[in-house]
Amino acid sequence: MTEENKNVKKGGISVDTEHIFPIIKKWLYSEKDIFLREIVSNASDAVTKLKRLESLGIREATDDNYRITVTLDSDAGTLTVSDNGIGMTEEELDKYICSIALSGAVDFIQKYESESSEGAKNGIIGHFGLGFYSAFMVSDSVEIETKSYTDAPSVHWVCSESGEYELSAGERTERGTSVIMHISESESEYLSKSKIRAVLEKYCSFMPVEIYFEDADDEPKADAKPINDTFPLWQKTPSEATDEDYRDFYSRVFSDYKAPLFHIHINADYPLNFKGILYFPKLSNEYETVEGQVKLYYNQVFVADNIKEVIPEYLLMLKGVLDCPELPLNVSRSYLQTNTYVSKLSAHIVKKLADKLCALCNNEREEYEKIWNDIAPFIEYACMRDKKFYDRVKGALLLKLTDGSFVAYEDYLASAKEKHENKIYYSTDKDLQAQYIAMLEKEDIKVALFERSIETQFASMLEQYMEGVSFARVDANISDTLKSDADASESEALKELFTDILGSGVKIEFSSLKDEQIPAILTVSEEARRREDMMRLYGLPVDPELSDATFTINTSSPLCTKLEALSSAEPDKAKQMASYVYKLSLLSQKKFSAEEMQEFMREGFELMMKL
Repeated sequence: MTEENKNVKKGGISVDTEHIFPIIKKWLYSEKDIFLREIVSNASDAVTKLKRLESLGIREATDDNYRITVTLDSDAGTLTVSDNGIGMTEEELDKYICSIALSGAVDFIQKYESESSEGAKNGIIGHFGLGFYSAFMVSDSVEIETKSYTDAPSVHWVCSESGEYELSAGERTERGTSVIMHISESESEYLSKSKIRAVLEKYCSFMPVEIYFEDADDEPKADAKPINDTFPLWQKTPSEATDEDYRDFYSRVFSDYKAPLFHIHINADYPLNFKGILYFPKLSNEYETVEGQVKLYYNQVFVADNIKEVIPEYLLMLKGVLDCPELPLNVSRSYLQTNTYVSKLSAHIVKKLADKLCALCNNEREEYEKIWNDIAPFIEYACMRDKKFYDRVKGALLLKLTDGSFVAYEDYLASAKEKHENKIYYSTDKDLQAQYIAMLEKEDIKVALFERSIETQFASMLEQYMEGVSFARVDANISDTLKSDADASESEALKELFTDILGSGVKIEFSSLKDEQIPAILTVSEEARRREDMMRLYGLPVDPELSDATFTINTSSPLCTKLEALSSAEPDKAKQMASYVYKLSLLSQKKFSAEEMQEFMREGFELMMKL
């Protein structure tokens, strides 16, 4: 051994209570309300441990009415949490209470469970041994009166906020533990009946042991009811619950009286162990805040109000509860640690949502179509963010048609084979594009209705995912199905007439259309339209003039034939009529300004005067 090694000194770090207690009092938890959750959770653990000993045959089973009682005595300035659970001997109290961060739950699990995970499965909550000391966040001093199930003598323990404690013989005659917190003057809000009830309802509403809240100033009630539900809906199997049960639970937990669109009941045990219920909320309108709320529970103990780490950001509109007894938590139980378990949990939730959508689409199609308008933006956005999610739900993706009906993408494409192969026609404005829609529907071509900006972006994504499939707005081109077999020879007279009106920015083509009532059609390419949509999306200026537009003259139209003859006989009148025809076609592409509308109406009146 070298001389340097001989001088090395090793030892353990010691912490004086006078230094750590002020830190506990101020910083142990981000919210002071959590102290009550911790003390009540300890009481719940005490009952759960005793029940476990009974199930193992270590203690004879009894018909005890296990319960936790929270008593407020504002006159005495105390808040007491009592249980009739396992209790503690003097040795156990000295070991677990007088040693900070030595958890009795961990010792219990190691002693009585064959596998480390069994403790979580049996509902034991505590892990870190710091929860009890949260009482000092609101108390000047804390007392413990406890008596072990072993019938050992009861023990009394009292400790001041400085960390100095006294241990003596107790007076408790019944098995269990009482924690008496002497609320400090600065925390007098915790002597309010309404405040304590609100904290209990938030953190303890679903704890597995009945909890009763009593006020020392009130007369005891023989028919008092617990403030919690010891067997919450997520602990049941779906077959045990009705749709009304799910709606009532949603209203109670989220104070939202609009019925959710649907729910997902998760009851996973392998390879993940967690339960929960997720809801897809009903939004009043598209501008309503879409952020949901998923509450985290740990063996029925409330931990966090919204756990974004477990839900992918594209599904944050979901509301619900998750009970994850294996979820890794930090010492405050309020923030998740990023690890493999969390990512697997998230993936499982995504899969369950996809499975639910497919089940609704396949088995409850009528009801599914009723909610599709509400869920479509979120489902489409999720598909754009996660290719795996798209692969799972692609069979449940619907197209809303202009007649109000719905069709799955694969069914639309199947019926399109004969007429327009793998092209999906859509409209973004049913009124403005009515003429184009009517032409297509007359040929039995169905038109999808895109009412939200995300749908055109979604279409671009589908073109990448669906081989050979393309989307075209109804006014982007003229389908071959709309064309007749008649000759569509160009007319130089008409071309010259319209060139003067259109200018050089718009191409002129000739085509013979089946619909003879339409003299001309103005189309703008899909590429140009999407480019403009993207510019608008990013707030970039868009040229008001039409780009990549084509003006198609219908050679089957009697009006065009008349216009061609008129161009040599009365050129001025022909030019005025041609201008009016162009503006009629332009109406389906843009909204006229006030000046453009006045000019359009003036030309119409003048033409009528010449009849």
